[in-house]
Amino acid sequence: MPLRRRSILSATLGAAVTAAVLIAAHSFVSSPATTQAASPRSGADHLGRPDYGVCRGTDPDCYHDWGNFDPATDGYRVLVYSRTAGPRHAHLGPALPAGLNPPLAPANAAQSALVKLGAEHDFAVDWTEDVTQLSSPSRLFRYNAVIFMSTTRDALDDPAQTALRQYIRGGGGFVGIHNAFGTEYNWEWYEGLLGGTNYYDHGRNQPGTVVTGSRKDASTKGLPARWDFADEWYNLVPFPSDVRVLARVDEATLPDGAAGGSGHPGHGRDHPVSWCQYYDGGRSWVTTLGHAVEAWTDAPMAGDQQFTSHVLGGIESAMGRSPFCR
Repeated sequence: MPLRRRSILSATLGAAVTAAVLIAAHSFVSSPATTQAASPRSGADHLGRPDYGVCRGTDPDCYHDWGNFDPATDGYRVLVYSRTAGPRHAHLGPALPAGLNPPLAPANAAQSALVKLGAEHDFAVDWTEDVTQLSSPSRLFRYNAVIFMSTTRDALDDPAQTALRQYIRGGGGFVGIHNAFGTEYNWEWYEGLLGGTNYYDHGRNQPGTVVTGSRKDASTKGLPARWDFADEWYNLVPFPSDVRVLARVDEATLPDGAAGGSGHPGHGRDHPVSWCQYYDGGRSWVTTLGHAVEAWTDAPMAGDQQFTSHVLGGIESAMGRSPFCR
């Protein structure tokens, strides 16, 4: 065969083979039956829920124990972070000065309540609103859990974001309370840490009935099946996914319903308020509850003892002192 004709034939065959490979590859990636196998972190799972590119859910195999914590030697310690870069809840009181453990005023109700809780249950509590205190993983690894207490909007800078992620990946514990859901809206990893969700809106602060889920978890053990409480009853978007729901609100008990001013209709019969998950190597326990100042003080309020017990169990399980996410 002449050299020129042989070259043309080889080129034609090569193009055909290349096209066939591309078509086959395209068919493999596009096939609904194989999309997850081809690209398990493709941005959404087969149900269309966000996929955050990490191991997450209720399987303990998602926890990554690097041996960063030695309670037998160091005891248990948590960091309460309450920095706000937007609206500030009354239960936080005035903004705190820079540094670690600045003086707390009587109006710093939530921070003071968490310090008291630690003193009563034998774990140390530090507190801050200074983002530099979260600027490195080595700082955070002093703590068995980090508590975001009604933080708002962009409460972290780049170094703190990196440190928090490395801390969680190293087996750290996270507790998010109330407006922790209104924080770091544009950071997908943090949305995943919250259970794949964010704050959307809420109705007015009003009484309702909390329905306890399985009472095997440290945060629900000893709670009644139903208990009265008052809150803003956050509506969330997206709906939490791959989590163990620990408590819900019965929307039928809300005098004004759960609809907020932004158009969210509420969650109907399935309105979670607390849940847990393993996330990117660490533990995450979160609750939307905790709006009222009375929930954090000695002032009488329906359900305040149940709420305190719930939060205490969440903290102790997130920091590894009690079994997590049962």
